[in-house]
Formats: sequence, structure tokens, C-alpha cells
Amino acid sequence: MFTGLVEETGELLGLERSAAHARLMLRAPIVSSDVRLGDSIAVNGCCLTVTEQDSENLTFDLLAETLARTNLGQLANGAPVNLERALSARARLGGHFVQGHIDTTSSVLAFEQVKADHRLEIALPGEFAAYVAFKGSIAIDGISLTVAEVREASFVVWIIPHTLAVTNLQTKKAGDLVNLEFDLLAKYVERIVSVRRGGS
Repeated sequence: MFTGLVEETGELLGLERSAAHARLMLRAPIVSSDVRLGDSIAVNGCCLTVTEQDSENLTFDLLAETLARTNLGQLANGAPVNLERALSARARLGGHFVQGHIDTTSSVLAFEQVKADHRLEIALPGEFAAYVAFKGSIAIDGISLTVAEVREASFVVWIIPHTLAVTNLQTKKAGDLVNLEFDLLAKYVERIVSVRRGGS
């Protein structure tokens, strides 16, 4: 479980693919200094398990499902990635509960500066529209953000200067893919309603 508060922006060192699996390698001096093999790390919001580690670098094994559902397989070497260690039982919950289970990727439609802040608009696939609500929480590339506007086929969040400075959003532009994880509560509500109505 995570909070959506990014601890470090790591650097993609490489992605090795084979017929059997893929390995993702990152430079992450802050996070790697306090993790062990087997620990869970959210990488652009995707929960991954550390399989190799030294004082500055981390390696993860990726499933085919992970590559298909996230933007990790499309990043170039040197790309910044958002990193967060799993939530400690004694930590403050400053964002919202994030599982690290990416629901889908979606395209940035617009990212523009408005005075000191930035307006970020992202396409909203129709099958996920019910999970996005005005003032609700959403994780974008692992960042806990608040929905400011819901449009017919998109939604808008506002980015303050601090968030822009400490995440990979500073490199985003229209057309880029971002990982989306919708609020867990919305998914459970949908499931409960579906079962009570006789759905599967």
C-alpha cells in the first residue's frame, strides 16, 4: 500500500527484454539506500518487487501484464520515474490509499502553465469514467492528485509548483502516456452495487 506521495524521481537505466521476462533497472540513490531485496516500490505508481539492489541502483522483474498495462515499457533510457516506498504502519497518510495496481494508461491532452500552477488534462476512457469524480482522488504516475474538473471524455487536475518540481510531471507534454490508478473506494462501491443487482 502506498500514499501517492513521491519520495524520489529516479532515472531509467535500462529495460532488458527476453522471451521469458523483462528486467527494469533504475538509478535511485535516495530510495535504494533504505530498501531490501523483496521490498515493494511504486515505480510510476506500479507496485514492483526489488530483485537486485545496491547503494544507488534498483532492479525489478516485470511481468508481461505489467508491460502491457503500464507506460514502463515505453520509457526511454534516462527518463525520470516517480518512486515511493511502501507505506509504513507508523507513517502519516498525506495522500490517499494507493495500491500500486495500474488500471490503465491514458494520454495527456494538454499541460499548460497558468500563473504559478499548471493545468493537466488527461483523456478519460469511457469504461473508467464512473471512477472519476469532482474533488475525488486519483493517482497519475503514482502521484496522489485531486480531480478539479470532469469533462465528457477527459478530466483535469491542477499541479502546484512543488509537485511539478519533485515528480516526473516536469517532463510531460501532450501525447505522453501516464499510468492511472482509480480510487479503491469507487471500485468497491461499484462491485457492491453490481452484486446486489444480481451482477457477477
